[in-house]
Amino acid sequence: MLPRQVATAERRPAQICREHSLSESVLLRWRKEYEARGEAAFTEKQPCCDEALEARIAELERFCGQLCLENRILKKSLKSMRSPRGMP
Repeated sequence: MLPRQVATAERRPAQICREHSLSESVLLRWRKEYEARGEAAFTEKQPCCDEALEARIAELERFCGQLCLENRILKKSLKSMRSPRGMP
């Protein structure tokens, strides 16, 4: 990991910036985050249980709404197909 290499003086910041086409300001910001939070600074944050449940509920509500809309459209289409032909 780049910030670790800079923090441990394994590699020089200028060398890393050249190799990876980074600006020094980005590398310095990453280094500060790494020093403050370690490896956790660069791992995906896990939402808490409540947030995950709320997101799942919202996703399911959108899906139910979409299904409801599709059912209405299909019912109207079926009704209009049967009406003109005199079908029951």
